[in-house]
Amino acid sequence: MMSGNALRDLNTLPASERKNDSSSKGNFTKTCNGNTIENVEELQKKNPSSVCINGGETVNAAVEGANSEVEYIESENLGDLEDVNTCLEKLLPGLESKDWVLVVETLNNVRRLSIFHREEMHSMLGDLIPLVVKSLKNPRSAVCKTAIMTSADIFSAYNDDLIEFLDPLLVQLLLKSSQDKRFVCEAAERALEVMTTSVFPMSLLPKLQPYLKNRNPRIRAKASMCFSRSVPRLGVEGIQEYGIDKLIQVAASQLSDQLPESREAARTLLLELQTVYEKSNGLSTTIPEQPEMNSWEHFCQSKLSPLSAQAVLRVTNIAREGLVIGS
Repeated sequence: MMSGNALRDLNTLPASERKNDSSSKGNFTKTCNGNTIENVEELQKKNPSSVCINGGETVNAAVEGANSEVEYIESENLGDLEDVNTCLEKLLPGLESKDWVLVVETLNNVRRLSIFHREEMHSMLGDLIPLVVKSLKNPRSAVCKTAIMTSADIFSAYNDDLIEFLDPLLVQLLLKSSQDKRFVCEAAERALEVMTTSVFPMSLLPKLQPYLKNRNPRIRAKASMCFSRSVPRLGVEGIQEYGIDKLIQVAASQLSDQLPESREAARTLLLELQTVYEKSNGLSTTIPEQPEMNSWEHFCQSKLSPLSAQAVLRVTNIAREGLVIGS
């Protein structure tokens, strides 16, 4: 069950998240090996005097010196820790710090522990996840993106052990993947992909389903994509156990959604469900004398409204005709 705060987060994207990072004059982006981002918006506001750098964006000289470069390190490039016990002791205080540079460093240590010492950190998840969520909400892009990357590494390490802590992470990742700051949005999309490949779909799908009806169309689209990616991981037996009738109703409802991402995710899911249904039906001898009663068309018409069934059959028939023509 989502909290009222989580629902408010999802239904209203803050104005700060609707602004495009690259178009904001208050931001200065500096690259180093393609991975370094500096956000100096707040300090620039405090001291408007600036100098020109590379003939482009302007940045205050004192601001540049006052900010540390933040390098976003990919998971495969993270090294192990020298002193694991000391690092574990400093995790929670580091994440609670008001020093954003220390927060970023601590988040990267959480990532290292997830990769190299998952068992040692496991007992801390209940205290750790809320602080990662706090960093996800941080208006400073460097902190937010590092927290997103941390979420992805936590998903990879702990899989289903995160189910009881998943809701607040999922809320924030859906929000971040739906905003206009491209480098934050792309990182959140990757984290959601890791989530769908790491968390068992039988547990994940009920968590995703409420977001498919969110009033924010971008949230619905991201949730639809996650849902569509998760279902095939159930396998034929898992889909039957979850309820193919429930899944077809979910997919049908997304076919008429506002955004093309939702509609495409629905089409992908419907084709998967059709394949599973026909494969299962091919093994069935329930009504051998009435094969039409076991057909995909009959199944759709029996589980959906006439209009929804028509829309679903149009999608799956077009795909089938395309396969026949291409063969």
